[in-house]
Amino acid sequence: MAEYERSRTMPAQPEHVFDQAANVDQLDAWLPDAVHVDVEEPPAVTVHEDISGQDMPALLRSEPEQMRLEWGTREQGSYTGWLQVAGIGSGASEVTVHLSFFDDGHDPGEQAVYDALDGSLRRLEEQVRLRVDNAGG
Repeated sequence: MAEYERSRTMPAQPEHVFDQAANVDQLDAWLPDAVHVDVEEPPAVTVHEDISGQDMPALLRSEPEQMRLEWGTREQGSYTGWLQVAGIGSGASEVTVHLSFFDDGHDPGEQAVYDALDGSLRRLEEQVRLRVDNAGG
């Protein structure tokens, strides 16, 4: 089993960050480029991975009161993950994403995972900035 985690500070209230991260209509805006989520009947989703060309049945749960998203494959049990938003004061937030791969064949490797997590967190921050900037002016 392999586990990976990355965090990023974002200059926005935690509620704004969580709302953007949990917006199922805009997941593709911040998820890794090669991953696409098709929402069926929540929490059921299908995850399409461009690299493998596979569609995998998965679950995506949103816990707004905890500012937490959780996901994972439904049938194979290949991986799970979570995103947690925490307020750190002064109108800023810390977002942490954690991935666990239970199937070594599904783990793309440390460098690829960290690159994907860093890119996703960067894009999420861009989406949050756009939303906050547009709401403010």
